[in-house]
Amino acid sequence: MWDLINVPETRIFGIALMLMLMLGILEIASLLMGGINDWVDNLLPDSLTETAHAEVGLEAADAGAFIRFLSWLYVGKVPLLMLMVVFLAVFGLLGYIFQTAFYAVFGSYLNGLVAAAAVWFVSLPAVRTVAAGLYRIMPKDETTAVTQSSLVGRIGVVVLGEARAGNPAQVRVKDGYGQQHYVMAEPDSDGLVLKQGEAVLLVSLSGNTFKAIHNPSGSLVD
Repeated sequence: MWDLINVPETRIFGIALMLMLMLGILEIASLLMGGINDWVDNLLPDSLTETAHAEVGLEAADAGAFIRFLSWLYVGKVPLLMLMVVFLAVFGLLGYIFQTAFYAVFGSYLNGLVAAAAVWFVSLPAVRTVAAGLYRIMPKDETTAVTQSSLVGRIGVVVLGEARAGNPAQVRVKDGYGQQHYVMAEPDSDGLVLKQGEAVLLVSLSGNTFKAIHNPSGSLVD
């Protein structure tokens, strides 16, 4: 065992486990004192945070490949320090296992850099699996942020102006959480006029302007 730890070909995995222990201590300090995790997570790009996904409706196709890769690893969903501890632990342990197996088959250890590259790729799915488990059991901040598109299909009331084609008016509409939003809406068809005080149904969204029609049913309420 000591030979395995001491050989140059496994040194990178030993360093990973040492860093894991150091970050683990920092993570415990963060839980006790607070603030460290938040400070580290604030370094992440906004597109990785769940709040950004909820507020602007970020789709996977809109993000770069690197951002999608980080999101796949649950970066932004699980505290970054915790995720780094998981990665270093998985990388270090799998590295020792890999080199032990390689030595048993070939009678020597694989070059350290080549082994590290191989183990890095093998570690990623394992890290994602662990991160997914942590994400499921971690307490989450509740958010009532909604996307504009989620208001399509809801009933609103024209509160300011008179909406005509090409001339939107302000509409008050409630989301699924009961929060009020003020949006701009215009009639869905030419010749239709939506007067102040009338109930309307938001039927589509074009840019930042909704298309609306008269409330088709008295059973649908704001």
